[in-house]
Amino acid sequence: MTGPHGRPLGEEPGFGTRSVHGAAASRAGSGEIAQTPASVPIYQTSTWRFETGDEFAEVLAGNRPGYAYGRGYGNPTVEAFESLMAALERTEAAFAFSSGMSAVHAVCIASARAGDRIVASRELYGGTYSLFREVLPRYGIEVTFVDPHDIESLRHALVGAALFYCETIANPLCTVADLPLLGAACREAGVPAAVDNTFASPYLCNPVDHGFEFVVHSVTKVIAGHSDLVAGVVCSSTAGRGRIRAVALDTGGAMPPFEAWLCLRGAETLELRMERMCDNADVLARMLEARPEVEAVHYPGLPSHPHHERASKLLGRGRYGSMLSIELTGGVEAAARWCDSLRLAWIAASLGGTHTLVCHPATTTHRQMPAEVRRASGISDGLVRISAGIENAADLVADFEGAFARATE
Repeated sequence: MTGPHGRPLGEEPGFGTRSVHGAAASRAGSGEIAQTPASVPIYQTSTWRFETGDEFAEVLAGNRPGYAYGRGYGNPTVEAFESLMAALERTEAAFAFSSGMSAVHAVCIASARAGDRIVASRELYGGTYSLFREVLPRYGIEVTFVDPHDIESLRHALVGAALFYCETIANPLCTVADLPLLGAACREAGVPAAVDNTFASPYLCNPVDHGFEFVVHSVTKVIAGHSDLVAGVVCSSTAGRGRIRAVALDTGGAMPPFEAWLCLRGAETLELRMERMCDNADVLARMLEARPEVEAVHYPGLPSHPHHERASKLLGRGRYGSMLSIELTGGVEAAARWCDSLRLAWIAASLGGTHTLVCHPATTTHRQMPAEVRRASGISDGLVRISAGIENAADLVADFEGAFARATE
């Protein structure tokens, strides 16, 4: 990376510096002065003009650099975001999508075809689970669900598989995958590994360091961070990006330029927001663990969490993410009353934004899972998922404590 005047920096810059300077804008200007805009320009166009038909054909074929059409054939604003994500995830390349689910789908289709089998963690976001259980099998792709913490069962399942898929911090129970062990098992089996790193973000974890070929993000969440867009990205090797891009060209789902610009803007403050959100999550988790109305708190930052030691080694920075979940005494009725009694935190979809959000996974994010599968995965009917925002911690604590009082009135 170069400094603001184009001079090379010595040691690798810190994460916050890379977030701000990792997406270099094109230099522009007139006369002798070429200036760089503070904000990457939005190239709000779906198509590009060519002087000759031969130029058009050469660019489409990839035989010369250039831009042709918005559906994955390149856009300077989108490419700036892709380069930033590759820098933050320490991968060679990245390809941006219009949603996180588009990114997950592309990884699967780029890795498997009819007759192949994918091995997936059973601890997954409901939309991903539905894709694996309902959609892919329609086209002849079998999916085997495994306990990601049972390494021997995983090794057995990986034999003959086309892809392994898991989540760094699982949605919604916040279990933590042993990425070094899982990555080693996949390398031994010759199976490419993919991981959803949304909950952790590249600020806390870079799965490529542990042998994962594909790192997926719902950019809607922590990276963009302001609840004003829907987007996804796959970070990978250059060869992996080529396979992902080939799928996107034929199936659609590439990120539009305006969303890419919003992502770039949001990513600049990723470190600052994650620090505040993680601090708030830690404060809330410790307060909730002491409440008599709460049966269990699922947060890897607590010493009582079964994966606390693993998370301490994997995530680094002394932070454990902005997500937690709780089980209230009284089950689903108590959970509903408590959520409805909150005044500052919102009942809403999504996570990782500036607002603190709560939801009831059994009826929202994981509604696609059959009840017996959901409960077997540890997602009780009374579980509440919490995404800590950037509000003042004291105000959040007051709101959460007040909700307990109001819920019993």
